[in-house]
Formats: sequence, structure tokens, C-alpha cells
Amino acid sequence: MLESTTVANKTFAKDSYRPLPKCLTIRDSNIDGLGLFATEDIPGAVYLGETHFKIDAAEDWLRTPLGGFINHSEASNASIELSDNNFRGLTTNRAILEGEEITVTYTLY
Repeated sequence: MLESTTVANKTFAKDSYRPLPKCLTIRDSNIDGLGLFATEDIPGAVYLGETHFKIDAAEDWLRTPLGGFINHSEASNASIELSDNNFRGLTTNRAILEGEEITVTYTLY
């Protein structure tokens, strides 16, 4: 049986869809607009999920909720890599401390 989580009178199975991993949140960024921030310490080399996808080869890359709020930094702490033919995913490059903004060096645009 799947574990569940109760949030404001709703119960979700442990493997229910979440737009962001539990270890991340969105808030105001000093870099630009809103950013993606760690809500707990995250080790290096952790795959955080899919950020972009293509429906077919002719389409532009579409962002997932996870990919919509990642800001650019030349000294980034994470990277976006091709994880499957039509998917790109976010992985931490090093340990990230609680409260730290997740950043990548933009290469898709």
C-alpha cells in the first residue's frame, strides 16, 4: 500500500504528481523576478526532475513548472542536461544549502 500525505483536508499518495520536489520552493530572487530555492540541504549530484520537454522534434522546448523559475548564473550550482530523447532534467552540481537559490548557466536559449 502506498504511503499518503494529508494537506488541508486532502490526501495524496506518496507518488502523486508534484510540480516541484519537496526540497524546493519558488520565491523572490535577487537575480531576476522569482527563483527556485532549496527548502532543505540538498547533496551534490542529485537529480531533481524534468525541466523541459518536446512533444516532437519540430516543436520548441516546453518548460515544466520546475523549469519555469530557474535563473542564470555563470557560477551555477546545478545543470540542465538531456535525460532522454525529448526530456531535459535538473541535477545539482554540488551540495546546496537550505535557502540557497538553484541556478544554471543558460544554454538552451
